[in-house]
Amino acid sequence: MSGKGLSEDWLSVIIGLLIFVLALGQVGGIDLLGWVVKTDVWMDLSKALSPVSKAYAGLGGVGALIATYVGLLVVMTAGAVALRADIGRFIAGFTAVFWISYLCWIIGSYAHFAVNTPAAMREFGINWSLQLTAEGGFVVALLVGLIVGNFLPDFAKWMKEATRPELYIKIAIVILGGFLGIVSAEKLSLATSLMFLGLASIIVAYLIFWAVVYYVARVWFGFSREWAAPLASGIAVCGVSAAIATGGAIRARPMIPIMVSSLVVIFAVVELLILPFVAGEFLDQQPIAAGAWMALSVKTDGAAVASGGITEALILGKAAAQGIKYQAGWILGTAATVKVFIDIFIGVWAFVLAWIWTRHIDVRKGETAKVSEIWDRFPKFIIGYVVTFLIILLVALTASAPVVAKVKAAMGEANTFRGIFFVLTFFTIGVMSNFRKLWEEGIGRLAAVYVLALFGFVIWVGLAISLLFFAGVKPPIITS
Repeated sequence: MSGKGLSEDWLSVIIGLLIFVLALGQVGGIDLLGWVVKTDVWMDLSKALSPVSKAYAGLGGVGALIATYVGLLVVMTAGAVALRADIGRFIAGFTAVFWISYLCWIIGSYAHFAVNTPAAMREFGINWSLQLTAEGGFVVALLVGLIVGNFLPDFAKWMKEATRPELYIKIAIVILGGFLGIVSAEKLSLATSLMFLGLASIIVAYLIFWAVVYYVARVWFGFSREWAAPLASGIAVCGVSAAIATGGAIRARPMIPIMVSSLVVIFAVVELLILPFVAGEFLDQQPIAAGAWMALSVKTDGAAVASGGITEALILGKAAAQGIKYQAGWILGTAATVKVFIDIFIGVWAFVLAWIWTRHIDVRKGETAKVSEIWDRFPKFIIGYVVTFLIILLVALTASAPVVAKVKAAMGEANTFRGIFFVLTFFTIGVMSNFRKLWEEGIGRLAAVYVLALFGFVIWVGLAISLLFFAGVKPPIITS
């Protein structure tokens, strides 16, 4: 809590856990979320939408979509009150964000865009497809968002109160924890190995990435320490959160982390449009490494986890066309887990930098870094992710088979909400990415550092680290 209201970080925990708890109503025989809408691949538009649970079949597809909008509007508006946002603007903006985003998802689920196996093409009676899978709707949402952000700036400004991609993705990650708990319980030894490998990989990334980017900014481009440190954190570590935390740790002027954060969002969009398709094409034989690569290379939580989702869809679709059916969730789970480890270390890294600056660089009498700053800068949404993951993992490992089946169905319904928050994230990331405005702010030299460091070093070293730790590791194969 603060004088400005609840933080987005804590709000994401509350909303994510609310959906998680309501989903678990199924364990007690009460289906509280079965009305949420799901979108299927379609040729006949009337068959695109349906309630996720047959118990609510009477709603129909359109009824489920309206119910989903109303339900989310109520919850998110309550969240906006807690954030002390402009409620009228939020309601109007969220309405536009929801309906445009979901329309994009429906468009992306059109069979000629989404179908990705020969058997499915025969089922729909088509002879060609872009093979984007249903997650192609995320790409459509991103492209539409970019059009709004760059060519309809007044409309983008009007939606600003509800343009909160970090909030949406953090809610999705909290929900994702429960889904990954079920997946991990089925292959516990593999899940444990992935966690240790993920932790090791991000420690290596921190030690290498930050030092190199800081050196490039300081020595090659002549930036001061005040600029170089937030740049290094934003490019090398975790985008917006790391840049802001570093700016605060070294007492940088507020404009510096803001400008770096703007760069992060822009380049995250560029990576999101490119890297998943590169991974899908060239890393289909190294699927888990591909997920880790997205987390290490794509900055911001939203773009990184979203990239993991697209990468998984592309690789699973390509494998299915070859007769290999990987279990869903492992590639996305790897991307999310590695990204969560990166986020955990933001607070620690900010404390280390604060200690160095207050003791050796910007020494001020009576001031020094406090250990409490680690908690202050710790991303709180990770708490929700860990809670949902551990609860479902423990239940899945200890409960009877009928209870586990109910829990699995419950997490399926919750995961439907995760997909909705994903598409909201894609659209709003695009809306926030105003390339023209960034260029007008004279950010060219900063962008040069970003381009050189990201595309000349970080992406490729991230790929090497991913292959070093995850080469040969593959998701479980479904045999029946």
